[in-house]
Amino acid sequence: MEEKVYIEWTYTPENYFEGEVEQNRDLYSLQINNGSVRAVLVSSTYDKDNKILGRIHDEVKAFFMGTQVVSHRPYNLSKYTLYRQHSDGRKDVTVFPDSCVMEFGAGTVDVIVTDSTGKVIADTKADRIREKLEFAKLSAKHNSIDPTAKRILSSYEASVNDPANELVHLYEIRDALKKRIGSERTARTSLGISETDWKRLGSLSNNEPLRQGRHRGQNFDTLRDATNEELAEARKIAKCMVIAYLKYLDSNIP
Repeated sequence: MEEKVYIEWTYTPENYFEGEVEQNRDLYSLQINNGSVRAVLVSSTYDKDNKILGRIHDEVKAFFMGTQVVSHRPYNLSKYTLYRQHSDGRKDVTVFPDSCVMEFGAGTVDVIVTDSTGKVIADTKADRIREKLEFAKLSAKHNSIDPTAKRILSSYEASVNDPANELVHLYEIRDALKKRIGSERTARTSLGISETDWKRLGSLSNNEPLRQGRHRGQNFDTLRDATNEELAEARKIAKCMVIAYLKYLDSNIP
């Protein structure tokens, strides 16, 4: 029996992906489903590279960060536990400390539409799962190799976990893309972001007297909380920016 190393995590909510995720990477295989994550690699690969655990953990987290952009739901991903399965059947276990993330929010209502014959013509849950998986794969692919991808995914995660400063973090995404691509006009054109959306995120983050915004000190006497509609609008624009950038990378990087 070939000696293998198993790396396992747990996460909540257990239905975060609403389906199973399976990936075969160059050096390991990955499975995510129902609150558990498992990566499998041959022990010789692990023994030759003492940094591979950290890289795999970062890639696993990137799956969650990418899905978070689509769902806007916090998650809790544990630190990993490592098992070495020896050729004689013995198993060594190494447990690492857990990491903590904020508790998660509410669920989603789904709709399935069928025609007169019963054929499904629209399934919001299936569409959402496909979108999550597609974006999770893009996030995992580019998070470790592109600093801007890592930055904007981290900013979106911060916007979910730090709602008091949500618009500050969402604006960081626009700012990072402008810096990366070179100018506002070039960034908008390259990513297919409308001028209206670009300016609206700037207005919500900078100009409106909102407690979640960037310039609270300038509007101290008139501050108010952003409405649910304003936050939803800002999230939607920022989400489109993140997705557009990762697709932009994917079209330019093999």
